[in-house]
Amino acid sequence: MKGLLELVMGDPQADRAVPPTGLTARLTVFVAAAMAFLAIIALAISLTTGRVADIWAEELAQSATLRLPADPANADAMLGAALQVLQTTPGVERARALTPEEQQALLAPWFGPDLPLDTLPIPQLVEVIAGGEGYDAEGLQARLSAEVPGAVLDDHGAWRAPLLDAASRVRLVSALVIVLIAATVAAMITLAAQASLAANVQVIRVLRLVGARDVYIARAFVRRYTLRALFGAAIGAVLGALVVMLLPESDARDGMFLGIGLAGAEWVWVAVVPLLSGLVAFAATRAAAMGKLREMT
Repeated sequence: MKGLLELVMGDPQADRAVPPTGLTARLTVFVAAAMAFLAIIALAISLTTGRVADIWAEELAQSATLRLPADPANADAMLGAALQVLQTTPGVERARALTPEEQQALLAPWFGPDLPLDTLPIPQLVEVIAGGEGYDAEGLQARLSAEVPGAVLDDHGAWRAPLLDAASRVRLVSALVIVLIAATVAAMITLAAQASLAANVQVIRVLRLVGARDVYIARAFVRRYTLRALFGAAIGAVLGALVVMLLPESDARDGMFLGIGLAGAEWVWVAVVPLLSGLVAFAATRAAAMGKLREMT
């Protein structure tokens, strides 16, 4: 508690060794604000991707599509046999044959809206919804093949795996971006602190002559640059949050990169990012100040 109070209040005598204004001060605030802004945007993209991927993966995991052979003469008999198998399979909650209108809507993006389904041999599709712990896909496929030769059960595994892989890669890239942002903040503040120390050599020498220890002098630099980074990051985080709030909203099922934003407890990152920026600035400034002061000995 005492250390936190000293960080906030400071020491007027030691603070004179750090210029309160100038290029390094403005640049530190600007860089911290820009990096916090980018961090919020990167977090919004990463968290949204994770939410959308989880929703899609859950929906695909619970649903499957049964495709029956395109045989108009035996279509009704095959559909009845397939539904009978599905309705008696443990783990299948619901099975429903898609209507011609629904099948036409699925084919419209490839063949146009005027596709004459009634004159073409189109396979009948059946939507299968799993319940509870699900069903044995291999066993169900075997039963369907025996009752309706040519029936194919698609459990959407080919869609689900690439989706989860893509979401994982996006989150990994976002994490790397945030690490690079933190490294940029640390590097910038280190350079600014070193430049400030070099520009105030005479003041530091006077402080040493009157008995000031290096830890005492370094504390002033740590305080000043930590508060600058914290202030700049707070501005950047708020601006990033405003941009995220202004992005168009969309249902998560409409697309992977639609409706990017923060939801629920994720908004706490708007407060966490400036705090993390302050911690990075604290560690970077302390290391830079102590190292530079040792060189001046």
